[in-house]
Amino acid sequence: MKNINLIKDNIDNLTGFWKTVGITFLSCHKKNAYEYCKINNSGWPDKLWFREDLTAETLPEIIKTVENNPGLVIPYWDIFDSNSNQLLEQNGFEIKTEQVGMFLKLDQKFILQGNLKFTRVLNKEDAKAWSDVYPNAFGYIISEEILIQDYEKTSFYLVFFQQKPIGTFMLFETENNIGIHGVAVIPEMRRKGFAEEIMKFALNLAIDSNLEYAHLQASVMGKDIYTRLGFEDLFVIRNYILKSE
Repeated sequence: MKNINLIKDNIDNLTGFWKTVGITFLSCHKKNAYEYCKINNSGWPDKLWFREDLTAETLPEIIKTVENNPGLVIPYWDIFDSNSNQLLEQNGFEIKTEQVGMFLKLDQKFILQGNLKFTRVLNKEDAKAWSDVYPNAFGYIISEEILIQDYEKTSFYLVFFQQKPIGTFMLFETENNIGIHGVAVIPEMRRKGFAEEIMKFALNLAIDSNLEYAHLQASVMGKDIYTRLGFEDLFVIRNYILKSE
């Protein structure tokens, strides 16, 4: 397994992002073995994550929490070498998606094409535009209220091509790390190199801020882009949902 500190930094950045947003709405809850965050009228974060390895003893409480909070997704970090995810699969959960936690050491800026415009969301108008674009790319909603309440704690960016909003991304800083989240391009503007250009812009921002590492969680669709930019794999994330009856 890769450097355990990098793995911890990756997970801490991701869960720290969820908690920062959730706390604003009093929607983050901490238990002995796990935490969860669910914000009303938004499809994100809606996550339940483990603070330690899953055990048969904690499973009943986790099942009850998910049943009482429909839509919660459980990201299982493939870092324990225990196969404890089998407990989920044997008790009514199924894999919704898989991701790969990745990192990049920040040491060299990227050359940009200059064909995109990037605007940090700092007002209600841009927050609405951002929240309109995001579900077109990802299929679920991040409400504009989240952006409005969290301007100062995290960075939401709207991406324009020829004065039309076509993409989004989010940045969240923890210690000497930048987490790059929610990189999205609307379907009709894909396969034009825009996602890679967004990533290069985000990485350049992090380098200008003298941060040391970039972290992300790659989908199957985006992983090739990140690998080309120099990101390396750290661990696998299996995202579980409770099966429908």
